[in-house]
Amino acid sequence: MACVRTAILLATLLGIGAPALAQAADPVVEAARDAGTVGEQADGYLGVRGGSPDLAKHVGQINIQRRAVYTDAAAAKTGVTVVDVAAAAGCQLLANRVAPGQYYRTTTGEWRQRAGSATVMLPAYCGR
Repeated sequence: MACVRTAILLATLLGIGAPALAQAADPVVEAARDAGTVGEQADGYLGVRGGSPDLAKHVGQINIQRRAVYTDAAAAKTGVTVVDVAAAAGCQLLANRVAPGQYYRTTTGEWRQRAGSATVMLPAYCGR
């Protein structure tokens, strides 16, 4: 996972977490996030826990935007893949974006709910 560590450093230097977070808020997705049907995933993308095809379409559009940001960041650094950059962004998103009561998905595919002031369980490659 040396590439992921490199990607985390790259993401920090390039502010990858910021562009992913700075995307225009989609009120449909934000409402679903608060309702527990959408959550951040360890892979740097949003996941759907349930909901309508329309919700999946909204999440898909955000994930397309995120992949474009990750692809640009990976292109800026030799030896770092889009997957590495997405995983690094996932570390930042899990640590900073999941509010108490919201759901997130671990690397094993398990959905968990952040309880109160508890911290989100980060993947080992996040380096924390």
